Amino acid sequence: MNLPLLSQPPTCDPNERWCQAVFDWTQNAWLASYADLLIAKPLQIVLVLLIAFVARWLLHRTINRLTRGNGKPPKLLSPLRERRGDSLTYELLSERRRQRAKTIGSVLKSLTSFLIFGLAIIYVLQVLGVQIAPVLASAGVLGVAVAFGAQNLVRDFLSGMFMMVEDQYGVGDVVDLGEASGSVEAVGLRVTTLRDINGTVWYVRNGEVLRVGNSSQGFAVAVVDFPISHNSDVQKAIEVAGKVATEATSKEPLSSDVLESPEMLGVDQITSDTVTLRLTVKVRPGRQWAVQRRLRVEVKRAYDDSAIEPPYPNGRPLPPDTISTTN
Repeated sequence: MNLPLLSQPPTCDPNERWCQAVFDWTQNAWLASYADLLIAKPLQIVLVLLIAFVARWLLHRTINRLTRGNGKPPKLLSPLRERRGDSLTYELLSERRRQRAKTIGSVLKSLTSFLIFGLAIIYVLQVLGVQIAPVLASAGVLGVAVAFGAQNLVRDFLSGMFMMVEDQYGVGDVVDLGEASGSVEAVGLRVTTLRDINGTVWYVRNGEVLRVGNSSQGFAVAVVDFPISHNSDVQKAIEVAGKVATEATSKEPLSSDVLESPEMLGVDQITSDTVTLRLTVKVRPGRQWAVQRRLRVEVKRAYDDSAIEPPYPNGRPLPPDTISTTN
């Protein structure tokens, strides 16, 4: 049997540009006949992957620049709505913005990597002569199966993404998430970390959050109730509490937290033992509890000086005959 000569010119397809070039360089007919598979296609694959890596690097670099504030709010957050409490310190506000921008940036980088490398793989398969339609159909079925099996995880990520974009809460906010409430320490796409008043750390899945009560947005209202006995002069108690609250909120340490003058609402509740007066003050978010505690101290001192009796003198309920006699 006669073997074909390696130096014999091959029959090159006009569409195969590398065939004749390789034969001219090597004078090898076998190598020239497989030039498209050995040289052209690998070069195309390398070029596609190189372009994909460069495009991914450029996009990630751009996203990193947008997520870095350098002492200013990150540019990535500029087109997004931001809700923040005025009570947040500069450090907490910076950390809130940094975590929000970092989380959104990580999502954008993951999406860009998925799209770029996905398109690159599809093009590589086309170069290798693989039919794309069956592959895409199989990938679609697999994706549906994975999404169905990990639907809780997908729900957590989607809820976290919407929460992050809408800025429902952030680091430093005092929130009530239903089962857990406290100060937000970290916000992620899947889990939010809270620390309650007892120091317990709670990890709450974003997909399980059905409602959010945020006490650190815009303003808050300090609601202070003053129980007095039925023997006390109600009108006098109202006047004393209103006067003391106005004086206390007009000077430090409360003046920096109070946004409006106190409003004395009057009698809020009457029971068989007590008459409850209510006073409200509009304050900076997150400062309502400190203002409530301070006002209780001031009003209690004024009531003692004005002989306005508490509902249970000396810690004991009033005798029934005393109440009936005085009434």
